[in-house]
Amino acid sequence: MEQVQSKYSVTEIPKTQGIKYTGSKLKLLPHILALSKKISGNFSGNFSSDLKNVSIFDGFSGSTRVSQAYAKTGYKIYANDIAPYTKIFNTAFLLNTNEPNSYRSLIDHLNSLKPFNGWFTEHYGGEEEQVSTNDSRIKKPWQIKNTRKLDVIRDEIDKLGLDEITKAVAITSLIFALDKVDSTLGHFASYLNEWSPRSYSDLKLEVPALWVNENKNVVMNVDIFEALKQLPNDIGIAYYDPPYGSNNEKMPPSRVRYASYYHIWTTICLNDKPQIFGKANRRIDTSDTIAGSVFEEFRKGESGKFIVIEAIEKLIRQTPANHIILSYSSGGRATANELNEVLNSYGKVIEVKKINYKKNVMATMKWTNDWIKETEENNFEYLFWVAK
Repeated sequence: MEQVQSKYSVTEIPKTQGIKYTGSKLKLLPHILALSKKISGNFSGNFSSDLKNVSIFDGFSGSTRVSQAYAKTGYKIYANDIAPYTKIFNTAFLLNTNEPNSYRSLIDHLNSLKPFNGWFTEHYGGEEEQVSTNDSRIKKPWQIKNTRKLDVIRDEIDKLGLDEITKAVAITSLIFALDKVDSTLGHFASYLNEWSPRSYSDLKLEVPALWVNENKNVVMNVDIFEALKQLPNDIGIAYYDPPYGSNNEKMPPSRVRYASYYHIWTTICLNDKPQIFGKANRRIDTSDTIAGSVFEEFRKGESGKFIVIEAIEKLIRQTPANHIILSYSSGGRATANELNEVLNSYGKVIEVKKINYKKNVMATMKWTNDWIKETEENNFEYLFWVAK
């Protein structure tokens, strides 16, 4: 583990594993864990207390980096996200109670299968010479040699009749392997004109970086407001990293939704071979006619506020935990003044941390309201500690 010194304590940063993911909190993990330890020390009396007695709700797990870090640090985790691939990752990492090596024979078996042309190859596999034509109709995320392996491996996983956790481990291994040989910018809303260097590598599954969980973590896969109803009353901290949407008025809303960015991972998890559309062969359920998360919404509601602001207000109000850590970007739909008003309406902002990604620096704001004076032209990430 990497050790990061903060003014609160020496924070150990456990290694986590994940796909390339827009908005990943990998670089924020030291600050999130340090702030969480400060808060848990606030109501447990000391920093060396048994963290197994402190439960954390990660309401928007996304790539699951934060949930993994919390779980490996010792907290009991309630991890939720509506995305099917997040459920798969959380199930594999947070619910596993077997030694990682016990999955070796399964992974070796999947790697040994004979490739064939199937549904994924038909829609997402391309030959090397096709992409060089710059014809947008034939740009693909993977070379055909790797989608042929995807076809046989994904079908075999369903045929094996695996238990939920083992199946999740197998699919996680498959997605991680595909993530290493793709030809994208890290999402699947569009593909590169020319093959990326990594796309020439051969797809090979590996056992994910699992560990034996001692806590009885809970994985949820429902809308955030439904998840809040299912939580116990003893949650110590709620960590929220809602999808931000975009404050770019010219950006089509569907193009910045996570469902659009990672539609292929959803299809691989479900293996439902859905109806697809567009140049990127997106799932039909990611089209403009189907609503995304209210936290990605670009319109204003009847109150005159942006719908995302109303959603954050509802989220803070209904959260059962007394302490909330909220991640938010200066590029998000909510403006600084609007967010400040919401956070202080249903609690007290105890501390605000500002992280400048370009300069890779973090600072605690001298006064909690100073953050609203910052220019929103810079790419800052904020961490808010809100006490209800």
